[in-house]
Amino acid sequence: MSNAKRSFIRSISVLVGGTAAGQAITALAMPALSRLYQPADFGTLAVFMGIVTTVSVAACLRYDIAIAVPESDEDGLALLALSLISATLISLLSALAIAVGFDYLAEWLDAEHLHAGKWLIPVGIFSAAAWSALQNWHIRKHNFPLMARARISQALAMVSTQSASALASFGPVGLVAGPPVGFVVSGAWFLKRALEDLLDWLKRGQITDLRRVAREFRRFPAYSTWEALFNQAAIHLPIILIAASTTVAEAGYLMLAMYVLQAPLGLLGSAIGQVYLSRAPQAHREGNLAEFTNEVLRNLVKAGTGPILAIGVLSPVLFPLVFGADWERAGWLVAWMTPWFLLQFLASPISMALHVVGAQRAAMGLQFFSLSIRLGMTWIATTWMDGLVAEVYAVSGAIVYGSYFIAIKSHLAGYRASSKNSSSI
Repeated sequence: MSNAKRSFIRSISVLVGGTAAGQAITALAMPALSRLYQPADFGTLAVFMGIVTTVSVAACLRYDIAIAVPESDEDGLALLALSLISATLISLLSALAIAVGFDYLAEWLDAEHLHAGKWLIPVGIFSAAAWSALQNWHIRKHNFPLMARARISQALAMVSTQSASALASFGPVGLVAGPPVGFVVSGAWFLKRALEDLLDWLKRGQITDLRRVAREFRRFPAYSTWEALFNQAAIHLPIILIAASTTVAEAGYLMLAMYVLQAPLGLLGSAIGQVYLSRAPQAHREGNLAEFTNEVLRNLVKAGTGPILAIGVLSPVLFPLVFGADWERAGWLVAWMTPWFLLQFLASPISMALHVVGAQRAAMGLQFFSLSIRLGMTWIATTWMDGLVAEVYAVSGAIVYGSYFIAIKSHLAGYRASSKNSSSI
């Protein structure tokens, strides 16, 4: 086995260990939380996270995704600074939007419980966006042990907040407060290690590089920002639509079902994806990105197919036993979602290849297709298939990620062919 392959496997092992510990903390707490809170409370959390995640993923204007790409650390630090500046501005704008128009949104969603936690929305947006930027700096620096520890602290902070709030009878606002607290605590780990690099960069007077780097990586805000918005909107806007057109509890069932399926994704898929992103730029420069991607894909198939299929088969039986009788509906939704999450598990980690090769426009087009299909199918279901809205949403996920996987493989095949032609000239 080559040194590079051993290093790749070792990096994945470290991240998987930290992610597994974080997932275990959350998983152990979930049966208690599902009894301390009602499905409608989880529906409120689903709406909150839909807003926060959709905005925060674009709040850095996707300069955060570019941090791992340039050869020099100086340019990586400039991208980190641009990300944090943008996250601050977008969070302030979101606070202004909440002050002006939040009442209309809460009335449309019939989610009065969200009112008490509305000022957590800009906090959640900033903490999630800054966390992403700082994490990508540590991905660049291959600080995987730090990332593992941060994942554990994030899970502990989130679960502790949600559990203590339930025991103190704070209501759904305590459930909503958990994710922002988790981002703040784990982000503090990232910031502590990155602060020295940032301060040293500022002392060297390289802040003047911001304009050059922003211009050089302008394709990320121009295309990848829209790609990220379309991606998250495709996931969360249908859930918000379901909450508004059916019941908030139905959104809660969807959220728990998605959490259970995301556990193996978070355990392996995100870890492999982050290590992939840390090494893909070098593989691209060496001309073997397609081969490297295929190797990662083989590992994904071996690692994730069995657990995801098992969860899908067993969930209708196990959900009422583990989470309580009120959650049987969520168990059946897991079965419907299994094809979607299996295809997502395979496609998402390698999707960063499109950014590495500069295909941000293609990635944006794919995500717009995703948003159109998922929101369109869900809207049709709310109009003509009232009893099967969540099931139609699950089917739309499988269609989207199947198409996305095929598109990524086709693009990489074209990239490989063009690389060979260039090398033969």
